[in-house]
Parts: sequence; C-alpha cells; structure tokens
Amino acid sequence: MLRGKGTKRQREMRRHLRRLAPRIPYGDAEAVLDGALAPHLRHLPPAIALWQAMTARVRHAHSPYETLLDEGYDRDAARFFVLDDMNATLQDWGVTRRVDADGSDDGADHT
Repeated sequence: MLRGKGTKRQREMRRHLRRLAPRIPYGDAEAVLDGALAPHLRHLPPAIALWQAMTARVRHAHSPYETLLDEGYDRDAARFFVLDDMNATLQDWGVTRRVDADGSDDGADHT
C-alpha cells in the first residue's frame, strides 16, 4: 500500500485498512481497497466500505463460496457454510471483528 499517494479518501482508506487488518497480504489489501473505493460505496464511511469490501474479498477469494453456489446452494446457505473459513482468514489478517450468521457483515456484496 503506497503511502502519501492518492486522494484524501484513498489515503484515509489505507490508514483504516492498516488498523483493521494489519497482516493482510498485499494482493488482498489492494483488492479490498479497490472494492472499498468503488463508486457504489462512495457514500459510506471508510470503515464500513472497507468492512464490506473485505468480507466480499474473503468470501469470494478465500472460501468455497463460489463452489457451493455452483453446486446449487442458495446464497444464504452458501454464506452460512463459509463462515468458519471467512473468520479464520480474517483472524489470520489480524482482524478482530467476525462475520456472524445473522448477516451482520452484509452490505454491498449480494452475490
């Protein structure tokens, strides 16, 4: 994550991400930042946009979510079955917040 580069919002997002996920790998950090800076999340505070982008990244890139959907599970069932994988990845990244079965991570990612 480059320091001092970008818009005020981009710099703020990078600072928040370093605090939220201090051990996130560079490639994942860039993907999360890209997601959090997407136009449809522009109206959200950085912390919320980052959380939504981070849970989407973990769900789609670090869990069997897509495979479960391909196997015919509906979105809610697939999300339920990947909770442990998602929370393990978040823990590895140093994130203290967890994804709950009640959908408290829900937001921009509805796939």
